Amino acid sequence: MSGENHVLAQKILEQLGGPANIAAYTHCMTRLRVTPVNFAVVDKEAIKKIAGVLGLVEDETLQIIIGPGKVNKVTEAFGKLLSSSGEVNLEELAAQKKSELKAKNATPVKLFLRKIANIFIPLIPALVASGLITGITKAVVQGGWLAAESQFALILTVIGGGLFTYLGILVGINAAKEFGGSPALGGVAGILIINPSVAGITLFGEELLPGRGGLIGVLFAAIFIAIVEKHVRRFVPQSLDIIITPTVALLITGIITYLVFMPIGGIISDGITKGLLAVLDMGGVVAGFVLGAAFLPLVVTGLHQGLTPVHLEIINAIGDDPLLPILAMGGAGQVGAAFAIYLKTKKTRLKRAIGGSLPSGLLGIGEPLIFGVTLPLGRPFLTACLGAGIGGAFQAYFKVATIAVGVSGLPLSFLVHAEQILLYLAGLIIAYAAGFAFTFLFGYKDEMASEFE
Repeated sequence: MSGENHVLAQKILEQLGGPANIAAYTHCMTRLRVTPVNFAVVDKEAIKKIAGVLGLVEDETLQIIIGPGKVNKVTEAFGKLLSSSGEVNLEELAAQKKSELKAKNATPVKLFLRKIANIFIPLIPALVASGLITGITKAVVQGGWLAAESQFALILTVIGGGLFTYLGILVGINAAKEFGGSPALGGVAGILIINPSVAGITLFGEELLPGRGGLIGVLFAAIFIAIVEKHVRRFVPQSLDIIITPTVALLITGIITYLVFMPIGGIISDGITKGLLAVLDMGGVVAGFVLGAAFLPLVVTGLHQGLTPVHLEIINAIGDDPLLPILAMGGAGQVGAAFAIYLKTKKTRLKRAIGGSLPSGLLGIGEPLIFGVTLPLGRPFLTACLGAGIGGAFQAYFKVATIAVGVSGLPLSFLVHAEQILLYLAGLIIAYAAGFAFTFLFGYKDEMASEFE
């Protein structure tokens, strides 16, 4: 297997223009992300045709989709090939490329999404783990297999629920770090919002509520304290910086937080929560269909990264999230579409690409199927969206909701209310079936897949 990863890394490196054309590289859950020195010498079509490459996304980096579990091994082999070549100074080239890309991608929307993603994506492993423990514990207790008052149940509840009680601190730390401030002060900014002692404060005739403003308020406070810290530091002698700068930054941020950020954050939080719930209440199955069908295009554009704080805010406000099960149908629709293509196609390479991507699709990681199969083929992407819409309408009709945030697909069944698990799975199967039927009947012919020859 290690030889196979080495061969794949070698082929990718060749089509990228060789070691001398690599300015920087890294990987995420499914993609090898490469920054070429010169994009013009990269043979993108050849990269897409390499066996083992599931797709290619062009952004500020070239994102070569390889799939979960395999991408880290290929990246390791890729790095060894670069090191053994001795032809490149990655740090020097990366610095040069960084300045070029910064200017190229400095659009407000991209910058905003990148900031949000950098704050919340590092929290995903903790959110998934805590959510699964909480969900499974509730299911076991409600199923009567474990007494809710037992010590073991209490321990599991504390382990799973701790993150959601103190999530504001972690968000504050990441937000301050992202905006150039001290992580510790960002954590304190989060505490300003969630501190139970806030309940004793009365301003303008109204008592403050701990947590009012939610994660929106935390983001405001953490970003503000980072900005204040940097400005105060300019005027403080270096010898007194450790004493004066954090003290002044915290004092100013604390007062502004209770006077401004908590009330405004609360209004925005209420607007998001009530607005989405009103859409679902009034729109019903139609809203569920539209939201389910529109999620895959959102993933392609990268805008889905901005939804994590929205899900968390809804859970914070009403205790569960009816939006996530609907959006999770996006991945289910394309799983059904991929099954249909697998049955219809006679192209070995396409069958191999689908076979390699389906397990991760079933487990809620949809990018290999989107960028490696349905999107390049065109029409199957649309039929997958229609299948997702049918699943979304089903979830909306039965008001299925999650108690935490996690990956979609089959694993999300552990996060929905225990009494709704079967309904969620039924909606998932409906989305699979609808995506399959639309694609099998209208969405695919082998003539569409010339790139898989």
